[in-house]
Order: sequence, then structure tokens, then C-alpha cells
Amino acid sequence: MDTMEITQQLQTRLQKNTSGEVLTDLASRGRYATDASIYQTIPISVFIPKTAQDIQAAIQIAQELAIPILPRGGGTSQCGQTTGAALVIDNSRHFRNLMDLNLADGYVDVEPGMVLDHLNQALKKHQVWFPVDVSTSGQATIGGMAGNNSCGSRSIAYGNMVHNVLGIDAWLSDGKVSSFGLMQDAAGRALKLGQFVQQLALEHHAEMVEKWPKVLRRVAGYNLDIFHNQNEKPYTEDGRVNLSHLLVGSEGSLAYFKKLRLKLAELPQQKTLGVINFASFYQAMDSAQHIVKLGPCAVELVDRTMIDLARTNPAFKKIIETGLKDPQAPTPEAILLVEFAGNDLSYLKQQLNQLVELMADLGMPGSVVEMIDPQTQKNLWEVRKAGLNIMMSLKGDGKPVSFIEDCAVPLEHLAEYTNALTEVFTKHGTRGTWYAHASVGTLHVRPILDMRRDGAAKMRAIAEEAAELVAKYKGAFSGEHGDGISRGEWIQWQFGSNINEAFRKIKNNFDPTNLFNPGKIIDTPKMDDQSLFRFPPSYKVIPIQTAFDWSSWNVQNNPLTEQTSAPGSGGDPANGFSKAIEMCNNNGHCRKFDAGTMCPSYRVTRDEKHVTRGRANTLRLALSSQLEESGLATAEVKEALDLCVGCKGCKRECPTGVDMAKMKLEFTHQYKAKHGYTLRDRLIGTLPKYAHWIANTPGLPSLFNFRNKNQGIANLLEKFTGISAQRKLPSWTKDTAFTRSFEEEFELTSLEELKNAHKPVVFWVDTFNGFFESQNIRAALAVLKAGGFSVHLLRKENGHYCCGRTFMSTGMMDQAKTSAKELLDVLMPITQQGIPIVGLEPSCLLSLRDEYLVMGLGYNAEELNQLANGSKLFEEFLFEEHQQGRLHLKLTEAKNTIQVHGHCHQKAMDTVKPLLDLLAIIPKANVQLIETSCCGMAGSFGYEVEHLEVSKQMAELSLLPSIRNQPDAIVVANGVSCRHQIHEGSEKQALHVAQVLAMHLQEKSFSTSVFSIN
Repeated sequence: MDTMEITQQLQTRLQKNTSGEVLTDLASRGRYATDASIYQTIPISVFIPKTAQDIQAAIQIAQELAIPILPRGGGTSQCGQTTGAALVIDNSRHFRNLMDLNLADGYVDVEPGMVLDHLNQALKKHQVWFPVDVSTSGQATIGGMAGNNSCGSRSIAYGNMVHNVLGIDAWLSDGKVSSFGLMQDAAGRALKLGQFVQQLALEHHAEMVEKWPKVLRRVAGYNLDIFHNQNEKPYTEDGRVNLSHLLVGSEGSLAYFKKLRLKLAELPQQKTLGVINFASFYQAMDSAQHIVKLGPCAVELVDRTMIDLARTNPAFKKIIETGLKDPQAPTPEAILLVEFAGNDLSYLKQQLNQLVELMADLGMPGSVVEMIDPQTQKNLWEVRKAGLNIMMSLKGDGKPVSFIEDCAVPLEHLAEYTNALTEVFTKHGTRGTWYAHASVGTLHVRPILDMRRDGAAKMRAIAEEAAELVAKYKGAFSGEHGDGISRGEWIQWQFGSNINEAFRKIKNNFDPTNLFNPGKIIDTPKMDDQSLFRFPPSYKVIPIQTAFDWSSWNVQNNPLTEQTSAPGSGGDPANGFSKAIEMCNNNGHCRKFDAGTMCPSYRVTRDEKHVTRGRANTLRLALSSQLEESGLATAEVKEALDLCVGCKGCKRECPTGVDMAKMKLEFTHQYKAKHGYTLRDRLIGTLPKYAHWIANTPGLPSLFNFRNKNQGIANLLEKFTGISAQRKLPSWTKDTAFTRSFEEEFELTSLEELKNAHKPVVFWVDTFNGFFESQNIRAALAVLKAGGFSVHLLRKENGHYCCGRTFMSTGMMDQAKTSAKELLDVLMPITQQGIPIVGLEPSCLLSLRDEYLVMGLGYNAEELNQLANGSKLFEEFLFEEHQQGRLHLKLTEAKNTIQVHGHCHQKAMDTVKPLLDLLAIIPKANVQLIETSCCGMAGSFGYEVEHLEVSKQMAELSLLPSIRNQPDAIVVANGVSCRHQIHEGSEKQALHVAQVLAMHLQEKSFSTSVFSIN
């Protein structure tokens, strides 16, 4: 049989004999072709099992068809472990359950697809945790961590994964399950395998003593030394042999994990953190050996490059600066995060004081920032955890490359090793980005290389010289992230040919047919085999003309000077769009489920297709002609971007800055230009054009509103428009914000008179608040009037000034630019006079700070930035006035708890805090932020019949349950879509902050019935 016939048989048999999902199309396989390494190999097929029986059946079928199997968790390996021409089986979607928790005996049983953070969240209420806290804890699965023998920041206190695994049940290549635990309890096949490896260990004992690295961080090869421990920390506390440790670090090449038993640790109740600022990198490295004597549980390095990059990211800037002695001074060359943990806070404070004294004794008095507050510590650790990915945010083809990523050397040699390695980098015309587990001598160092040009040759040369240094200092070449492709060939160099042959015998004895993840640890390819690269010499990008200006991404960089070339000079045929996509390094941060927005569609579906990483991979493959259809405007790309709600969570939260919301707008424009617009597109996109006509035609608003009262009409319109009959559409108001009654009631002045008025403000009314919820405009104007502001309502004859967002979202970029240009032409003279511009709808006003900067609207960057800075959301403006002592509202006391749901664009642009702070000026206000992702309505998304259920599921993740749990609370949601989702899902009317403030004004100049809470 040929390959195609075998693959077809595989698909047919899996579909017939399992309940799992089989993915055979090229786009789906392409999304599983990469991990967080430089490598890419398209799988034969992808299988997503629902049950353990599905996996067992898949193993048997693959064995019979001689198709390799590659188990996969989060797909975040640094060295290519989860890439290969195999049947990739994704454990992360369904095979992720906590199976048993035994607090008395101190263990927990989990399936391999469980994510570390999810496990620890479940354990937290019991005051225990699983302490192998890797930096990718939000997406790393337990199975993947065991496969790589992961370590984490606190390994000095808790050890590596191998020190914390108590047992593994696994399928062997014959499809049968064996239990691997204490050898004294072993039986059957597990015992025979253990005895075989034990005999190998006896035969090679002398060589192991001579050649095995005597450091904690050694994860290369197989753990042959469990019978004669060579690790700095014994594998077991009592010296007994645990056969599950043979599987830890095996990278899925020996067996397929079914269940893992993990050792639990007491969760420390208190922590203190000392952040040491260093004027030189050498000082930081040299100090580590002294600091560890104080008994910290973590000593982590962050270098200047990472600090500077973090300061350019709005999500990280303020946080990283909490660790700097003087944020206004030049960035320190390095900082060390030194953590002490336990249950006695007074003792931990003493340890922190000892650290301060130690640094003074070492000649660096005043170098420690002391942190006691838990939240401040947590925030800084989150930035540190994002370190590898922050370093990947360098623009240009030169990127920090992982291949000598985590060599480990004894602490006393750490400073000399880093110095020598820096010289190696300089010799080859590059520099390294560093951060490290300084407590255990493991350095995360990545030289900046251009893997499209001369990177492969430099990688080889640097690896060879680094290996010499590792040997000189008696370290381990692979200290944390495993071997995979980038370090597999170095196993024999590290251990010698005899031990390497012993590893081969282990592989052959466990897996005689080479079924599991071939080419890892044994018979590995060369690290610089360019046919395996994500960007091989054949990689070509299709030229396209873009609607947005992506030129800031279209640059090259100089690794030595840290300078980037001028925008547009990077040689991207897609004018920077391709390079913006290629910023995704597959780190998987978008797969997280904790606080934050990204990625709402993945949180609902758990489908790789519907996560930012999956979309970026699809776009990259399409733009480089690696899918069935070439180009951007294809069905495969449309399918991948279908559930992107444009929340912009990735714009803020992705460590490498992948802005998928803007990429979707670009794609939509390209797709619609080729395939045309639907009736729904035209109804939604051109709404700002016809809204004025409907509102001012007697009887039309009532006629359109009748649709919400008649299910038959709603059903009929659903067939023609694709707008769900289950949704109530926004109701047209009789008294819009664009009528003269507003001017008469609020005595608004002309713009000319406004220049000399007291506390002048220009108020810009958006389409949705203007035509559908004008009560919000009335409330805002009332509050502004009570605050003593002179307000000019921005309006025009026979229409209004629109931001163009509805045009953008439906791909009508030409119309969007026309609308945006018209608005800018009116706003620019205002902002140039220093008069603030205030608006209510986040998605509209914040467009001035985002899309408008790259739409090519005829204004220079300085003018656009001036407008962006001078345009404020209602809450931003008022709280700034409050801070400056210029706002004096007389407010009554709050009688209800105030729950706040932040609009996604508010979160992305960091404007939720001003909303919370403004509400807090209400006397006795109890303001609570609901930790949510996207509400799921997302403009028109939640109204579209094909997206209705996904939209509801997004709201049910946390938003609606939180609201139902506090039925008497006032709910604040500043986004019009958010308010509609909340009302439909909870039957509770959410309010704009303007309404809440107006409700609490002591002197009201409006009808209170407008501001009903329920």
C-alpha cells in the first residue's frame, strides 16, 4: 500500500472504532506541525480522543498499519519534541481529568492532558499544590511536563518532575497497560523492563560515575541512573527505585501515558520577595552562589533585554518597573528575583533582611527592592514567567533561538561560563538574551539568529563551542527543556557511545517496533537539518496589498546593536503582514484560562483551530502556499478565523504581540474583496449610513422594533439575513441623541464659543448610544454638567460622525477609511486646541488609539498620537479630572454592590482601572470587577445564527454566573454589545457608568425613570 492508502485506512478505522475526532485536512495537520521550537513537520494525521479506550484503539490501529504515534499536550516544547511525521494524538482537549486525590497519602492521580494551573487551582482549597511550577503553567500539561522532565523556578526547593512523580500507568507498544511505580511492587511487563534496565545500569556503572553530569538539572537521555543515583538530588527520599522515573524525560518515545500519580507539597502560606538590581551581568551571576546559602526557594534572573522588552509591552511595563530601584534611571543590566516561602511571615522578613545585608557585604548596598505584598509579588512573577516569550517579541527575522537554551553548570562556575559564552556570541556576530534559574545554574540563553539566512551555520558553530564550555565546567548540555531535535544529537557527546548504546537498548526493549515518537533521544536528526525548519530555504511569502499599514513589522534587526531598520525595509512581499503573523512562536500563552481575555473562543471550544496560535499558523501556512489553496482569501483561513471575536485580548496579553483582531480585519477585507458581501454584511456595515434616515422617518423605528415582538417575522428575517431569531435586536429610540431636543435641554454651546468657555469638552456620540440607547448620552451630559463642564455635542446635518467600525468588521475598508477620515477632519482641529474629546463606546473611541494609526488617513504619526492622547473615554476623562482636583460631584451613597464587566477593548487598552476608580468615588461604593473573558456578543458576532451557541457559551464561562450570584448588585458594562448579552442571558439590565453616576447625583435634572436598575 502507498502512503495515501495507509492514511485513508487509518482515518477509516479510527472513525469506525473510536469516538474521537480525526483530522486529515492539511490546514488542521499544519496547526499541529510546530511547537515552540524552530522546527516544523506536517503530521500524517491528527487524532483527538475522548476516552482512554479511544487511545488504546488508536495505538493498536497505528501499530498494525506501522504508523508512528506522537503524544501531544500543549504543544509548547522548545526543542521540537512534539513535531514529527506521525499520528499526533492531542491529549489536551478531553483527556485532562483529575482522577483521584488522596490527601492522607499525599498524592493526586491525573490524566496526562491536565494543565498544571488547572490542577493547582483544584488543589488550592486543600492547601496543597504540585510544585513543579514551570513558566508555561497556564498551558503546560502534566503529561508533557513528565515527558520533558520539566523543572520550574522553584526546583532548588522541590526538585524536577522526576523527583515529584510517584507512578505512571502507560500503554506500551503492544497496546496493553503497564503500571510503573516502586520496583519492589512491580509485576509483569513493567518488572521485566525494570530488570532489563537495571542490568544495563550495572554494566555501565563505572562510565556513569565518570560521565554523568552531577547537577540537579540534567534531563538528557533516559534516566538510567535511577539504580545508581548520579543526580544532585536523590530521585526518591528513601533511596528506593521507582520505575516510573524511566518514563519521565522519555519525550513520549517509550510509552503512552494513561495516568500519572504526583507527589503533593504543602502550599506555603506566606512569601517575601527581594529583587536585586545589578549594574553588571557578571555581578548577578557571581552573586547566585552566595544567595542560595540563605535558603531561598527561587533565585531567578531577568536580563536587561527582557526588562526593556517588557517595558515596551503595556501589559508588563508598570509591573516590571515595580522591581526597579529607580524606573527613571538607566535599566539595570540584570535583576535577580529571590523568593523566600513558608508559613511564618516574620521569619521570611528576617530572611529578606539577611539578603539586604548580604548584598551590602558584597559591595552592593541599596540594591534590593523588598516586596511583602502578595499581589505585587504575583504580578512580577507573571512577567518573569512570560520571559522566554517576551524575548521573542523582537521585530525582524533575527530571533532568539533555542538550542543551547538551558545548559546547566555548577553555581561556582556560572559567572565564568556566562562570560565565556558571551564571547562566543560576539565572535559569531550576535548576542544572547538571558534569563535563568540562577539558583541551580541553569541559563535560558538564546543567541539571536536569522534562521532564514545564515542562522543554521551559526547555530552549529555556537553549539559546538558551548559544548566545550559545558564540558570544561562539568555541566549538563540539556538542563530543562529536553532533547527533541535541537539537542538529540548531543546525547552521545554528553554520555559517550557506550551509554548512548544503552539508551538505544532501552528504547528497543520498551518499543521494539519504534512506534512511539521516533527520532527523539535515539537516532535523532541533525539539529541544523534545514528540511525540518519552520522557515526552510524554500519558504516564500505570497505578495499581497494590505488595507492596513503593517510596515512597522516589516523590518530587520541587528543583534549586536539592538537596532531595527526603517519600517518597510524588511523585504516582506506581504508588506509586513506576514512578518506580523510570524511573530507567533507557538508558545501557547493564548491557551490559558486564568484572568485576562485571551482567547475566548479557545476557552469554549478547546480547539487548536480556534486559538490565536492556531489562527496565526493557518495564516502563515496560507501566505506561504503550504495549504491546499494558496493565498489569504481562502476557505481554510476563513474557517480558522470564524470564531475570532476581535476582542484584542491577544494585542495586550500575547507576549510576542500577535494582534489577531487586526489580522482578522485585514483578512475580512481581503476575503470580501474576492468573494463579495452578503446581505447581512451590508445591513451591519452600512448601519451608520441609514440609521439617521430610519430614526427621522415617522413610524419606521416602531416598524423595525416590531420584529422583536413577532417571532414569525424574526424567523423569516433569519432566513434572509442570517441574524438569529432568538436574539432581540437593539430597539430604535424615538428620541435619538442627534435631535435638537438635546441641544435645547442641555444648552450646549457652539464650538467657537467653546474655545473660551469654562472647562470645555467636546462630546462625540457614537452610532449605538446615539440611536438605540440615548439615555446613556443624557446621563453623561447630566454628569458633565454637574461637574461644571461646558459641553459641545459633536453633530452634523443629516447624519452623524461615525468611527467606521461597522465597515471595518464587515471588510468594507474603503468605506471605513472614508468615515474615519471625515471624523478625523472634524476632531483634529479640536484636539490641536487642547480641548478634550469624550466618548462612551469603547470600541468606537479606542479605534482612535489603534486602527486609526495604521489606516493611512492622511495624517502623520505625531498628529494621530496627539488625537489619540486627547480623546478619552467618559470614565478616563472624569477620573483624570478627579485626580487633578477639578471634579467635584455631589453624590449620594451607594446602596447596592456594583459589579463591573470590562469591555474587551478596554482591557486591551488598559482602561478598565479608570472605570473602577471612578465608580469608587461614589460614597460607600463596593465595586467588584468580574474576572471575565469576552462576553461573547462582540458586535454582531452573537447575533449571527451560526455563532449563537458559541456566543452564549462564552458568556456562561464566568460573566453570567457571576451576575446571577449577586441578584441585587448593579451591573456596569460600558460596551453596548456587552449590555445586550447580559440582559439576554440574565434578564438584568446592565448600565453604562454614566447612568450609575447620574443615579447618584444629589441634584438631578432628568427623570430618574430613565435610569432604572432592573
